[in-house]
Amino acid sequence: MTATAATAARVRVFAMMDADGDQVITRHDYLSRIDRTVLATGRTEDDPLVVAARTEGIKAWGAMDANNDGKLTFDEYNAWVGADKFDNVCQFALGALFDLADADRDGAVDKAEFTTLRTALNNSPGNAAAAFDALDADGDGRVSRDAYLASIRAYIVGDSSPMGEVLY
Repeated sequence: MTATAATAARVRVFAMMDADGDQVITRHDYLSRIDRTVLATGRTEDDPLVVAARTEGIKAWGAMDANNDGKLTFDEYNAWVGADKFDNVCQFALGALFDLADADRDGAVDKAEFTTLRTALNNSPGNAAAAFDALDADGDGRVSRDAYLASIRAYIVGDSSPMGEVLY
């Protein structure tokens, strides 16, 4: 993937996080991803996984909103995001959301759980199902947390990502 393609990928990720479509990600936009995932997975606020997801989401937002103005433009996001930020910030927030969808807590999700998660994160159900199929390389009907996070990382840093190609 070229630098131009990586920027295009980041535009699509940014648009997914911009819940109200106003070209700015607010704290509310970003943290509402957790609310939608909690609702979609039927978890309760006292669930330790919900507490962890909220904690990691708040940490991630704080890192992204470096000037603490409560909003993130695409230019700010694009300048911020990258391999280091993914490895040290994003993977924990995204992993915590994955954990909410992993009903049996075995470190992998099936197609229904994956689709529930990705739909809660503003992807269409059809694209989510296609992304699952792209990640389920061995055809066992499961996608591991590690494979999921690696595919997102690859997409935002500009490497090939089977999930990213069909999800966004």
